[in-house]
Amino acid sequence: MADKTVADHIVRAAWMGASDVHLLVGSPPIYRLQGNLVTSADDGIVQEHDMKMLVRKVMPEAAAVRRLDEGNPIDFTMSLPEKGRARLNIYTSGGLWAAAARILPSKIPGLDQLGLPPVVRSMISRASGLLLVSGTSGSGKTTSLASILDHINHNRPCHIITLEDPVEYLHQNIQAVINQREIGLDSPSFTLGLKAALRQDPDIIMVGEMRDLEDIAIVLTAAETGHLVLASVHSGSAVQTLERVVDAFPPHQQQQVRTQVAQVLVGIIHQRLFPSTFGNSRVLAAEILVMTPAVRNMVRGGKMH
Repeated sequence: MADKTVADHIVRAAWMGASDVHLLVGSPPIYRLQGNLVTSADDGIVQEHDMKMLVRKVMPEAAAVRRLDEGNPIDFTMSLPEKGRARLNIYTSGGLWAAAARILPSKIPGLDQLGLPPVVRSMISRASGLLLVSGTSGSGKTTSLASILDHINHNRPCHIITLEDPVEYLHQNIQAVINQREIGLDSPSFTLGLKAALRQDPDIIMVGEMRDLEDIAIVLTAAETGHLVLASVHSGSAVQTLERVVDAFPPHQQQQVRTQVAQVLVGIIHQRLFPSTFGNSRVLAAEILVMTPAVRNMVRGGKMH
């Protein structure tokens, strides 16, 4: 395997139109095309010494290498020539180094191009509240959030703060002023980053993912105090998203949280990706929960079903 083969395969995956590429020692690179895992006869086997050497080139800091040697995975992004960026997760499997790279296109797709319905525009025009984008892993939540921010950036003068781990899509200031903060580089954690963001005069806060009770509590507080908050959640449906937010809290707090969610939630975009009719791409199917007065009453009353 040549000295730059790992990086070359990531670039190649972008040119192929793959969404991901998996690099495992002892195996050829594995590409995810239209949701299917495929290999190429032209690729060689990934060798351990090549993987270590190439990962160290991407992450020259000795502390990062030590983290991998101790079995702690690391997330970061890298630029791809003419093809945008890639988000990498470097980890160990059976004591050997491995990498999973998600390809991020250079151009952020528009809401119409993604297939999100027009009601999303009315949701993101709100001055305050909470909008959740949910789905399983690989369902395009990050791309949808990037598209929503790009739409706001082109149509609304405001101050946007993002908290991401790591920063994936890069935004340029157009009408909005956007500060993209990376966890581990600009803030030690989502929780501390959210607390700091509330003191930085934001109009909109985007949280890459709500991970635990403390994150959810601060997100709800931020939405209550007059900010529009965008966040992603791993779940299987719009209703399960609601249940996950409420169930993160201890039982004695859940009624209070239901009331809080019913007050601040703008809506939920739950999405999945399916193969297109011709099988050469994937299309988005979205389930949109709009917080009408009737829905708010059901949430307050705990009638999630």
